Amino acid sequence: MKFFQRKSVLAVLLILFVGVLFSNSDWVGRVLYPIKYEQDIRISAANFQLDPFLIAAIIRVESNYKTDLRSKKGAIGLMQIMPQTADWIIEQGQFSDMIRDQLEIPAINIEVGTWYIDSLLKQFDKHIKLKTEEDRIAVIAAAYNAGPGNVANWLDTRQWDGRLATVGQIPFGETRHYIQRILYYYKKYSSFYSEVWGISAEAKIKVSGKPANSPTAQHL
Repeated sequence: MKFFQRKSVLAVLLILFVGVLFSNSDWVGRVLYPIKYEQDIRISAANFQLDPFLIAAIIRVESNYKTDLRSKKGAIGLMQIMPQTADWIIEQGQFSDMIRDQLEIPAINIEVGTWYIDSLLKQFDKHIKLKTEEDRIAVIAAAYNAGPGNVANWLDTRQWDGRLATVGQIPFGETRHYIQRILYYYKKYSSFYSEVWGISAEAKIKVSGKPANSPTAQHL
């Protein structure tokens, strides 16, 4: 008899637990899709007026938040910055040369990577300013993965028209998959974190405009 009573109690507790999970789906989503280095991401996003969830999505896909990750090609840190790309960013962005040896530091890597995203947005502005949010992200993600030179060539020769619906036109399978992964995590992060981070729907990925209620900009 006690055995059955115990099972009944456990069943009730399980039902209550499941009910709590479903009533707090955003909380469950944040558990399943955590964003690490939130403050660093939000500061860099504010510095360049970018959507922090795009930065977080790129970090998740590039490194899964592993600060000491180095690829076989030499890409470094959270946002997998290539050494030659870092050299170009340091020169163009007038960063300190010391940054070259500090790319495994989360705040530094995120700031440098965010500057690079901002430069891609500016470079491809004419291709993305009239497009949907998903299309804009697709172009920037493609450039981050395949390199801006390749993407510029695809767009200029009309091999790809820069729309998410036509990513099958992209000749690199890795880049097609990369775009889908970036959008997957971007949507998850936007869904689960927008309210708690105080970011409105109007403050999404920049062509122009700022994220709402971002922390005070600092870093480099």
